[in-house]
Amino acid sequence: MSSTEVEGVGSADSHAHSSDAKKRGFFGRIILFIQQVFSELKKVVTPTRKELVNFTLVVIGFVVVMMGLVWVLDQLFGWLAVFVFGSLPA
Repeated sequence: MSSTEVEGVGSADSHAHSSDAKKRGFFGRIILFIQQVFSELKKVVTPTRKELVNFTLVVIGFVVVMMGLVWVLDQLFGWLAVFVFGSLPA
C-alpha cells in the first residue's frame, strides 16, 4: 500500500467516525471512546526481558551522550564568556 492509499483509508475511516459521533449523544460518545481505548490496548505488545534491557541500555547511552554534549557546550560557552568579558573582579 502506498502512503496515499493509507492516508485515504485513514481519512475515510476518521470521516465515518466523525459522522457516527455526530449521531451519538454525549454518553454514546463516551462509550465509543472506551471501546476504542480497549481495542487499542489489545494491540499493545509487552517487550521481552531482552528487549527491555536493550531499550534501557539505549536510553541510558543516549542520556550519557547528551550529558557529555551539554557539558562540552557549557565549557565552551563559559570559556567564550570569559574571553569576551574578561574574568570577574575579585
